[in-house]
Amino acid sequence: MAKIDELKEHIGALKNYLNIVVAIILTIGAGISKLYLANNVHILFWLGIILILILFVLFVILTQAIHKNIKKLKEL
Repeated sequence: MAKIDELKEHIGALKNYLNIVVAIILTIGAGISKLYLANNVHILFWLGIILILILFVLFVILTQAIHKNIKKLKEL
């Protein structure tokens, strides 16, 4: 496999991971809002908030990796 094809596959995989992270963030966000509206602010609510923050950091890391690989792709 050529280097350029390998890099394209890597970018594609990172995009798939990014889509999964976004889907999980949206799902947890919906659950958190449901808990908040039902006035059930307890441990699950706060764990959800913490998990969303962790996933947001992961989102930023994946986005930076995608952009770094796109720059590498431009150089090839």
